Amino acid sequence: MSHREAGERLLQDAEILAEKITEMQYRLQPDLIERFGPIGKIRTKQDSQYSLSYLAESVLVKSPGLFTHYISWLKVLLAGYQVSAEDLEVNLQLIKEALNEEIEQPHREFLLEYLEMGIDVIQQMDTQASFIHASMPYGLEAKTYLQHLLDNKRREAFEIVESELDDGATIRDMYRYIFQPVQYEIGRLWQGGQISVGQEHFCTAATQSFISRLYSRWLIGPNKGKKLVAACVGSEQHEIGLRMLTDVFEMEGWDTYYLGANVPNGSIVEAIKRHESDVIAISVTMTYHLHLAKELIERIRNHAETAHVKVMVGGYPFNIDKELWRTVGADGYAPGAEEAVAVAERLLIHPVSLDNVSMASE
Repeated sequence: MSHREAGERLLQDAEILAEKITEMQYRLQPDLIERFGPIGKIRTKQDSQYSLSYLAESVLVKSPGLFTHYISWLKVLLAGYQVSAEDLEVNLQLIKEALNEEIEQPHREFLLEYLEMGIDVIQQMDTQASFIHASMPYGLEAKTYLQHLLDNKRREAFEIVESELDDGATIRDMYRYIFQPVQYEIGRLWQGGQISVGQEHFCTAATQSFISRLYSRWLIGPNKGKKLVAACVGSEQHEIGLRMLTDVFEMEGWDTYYLGANVPNGSIVEAIKRHESDVIAISVTMTYHLHLAKELIERIRNHAETAHVKVMVGGYPFNIDKELWRTVGADGYAPGAEEAVAVAERLLIHPVSLDNVSMASE
């Protein structure tokens, strides 16, 4: 029996187990109803299912860091909803109890090993530094830009970008040093309960609109004849990073075909064929979608007309585990848009197989 089989088994059973764990926790902690009301029970089940899914994916790809990182993140997020670290530990201990009762060996052994690592990190101190600081290029501008967005001042935010461009900054500078770190910081603020999900959505939508307004400034470069298809896996809704990546490729003279999210695997393969793509960029934000990325890559590899296409991946789980791209079967990985162009260029110059290219430490 393998880690992969254990992970796949837990993915199949996650919803049923989450229901059982929730009932167990509310029997053990009857005060939860008073503290959070009926909606709290629904959210407990959702959180339990997420934790089980993250655990399953981590075991499936043999990357315990994905699960421990998630638990550290979850602890901070739940604290903003008055859910204590003790409440979270109770939940994880009940997951342990449920796994002991419902999952047979040797699957159980793999799952419990990773779960114990997650339980251990609950008592550790968590400090998430800001993604924006004065020492970074355009750090002060990024901070002011973000504050304008949080104050619902879209016009003033865009004027910062226009002013920097008029003073000689490049659009790629704006993507790399303002838009990207601001998006990361918005996520951090939401996680810590400092802004609402509505504010997070507003800020993201504003930045997306600014990106669209800038197209007329750069959609004039020569085409190099290289082609990229870009897509998110599954129902991913975190598209702005991939959108910026395809823009940077366009600035480098690539012809890009941006699919975004909620596109079936068959349609992605069809797009690669129709577009005669040289590279496909696959974005994964949610760790519990990793198996979908692996399935998509296998489908691309197994289709005669797309097997030659180079596959590049990026997103949150790949930034945590720098070797994860190999596990899902990709040819390369890059942590950001700028690095992705370099990785794609290398893949086409040196078309070797899975010993390929990562910009993780460069």
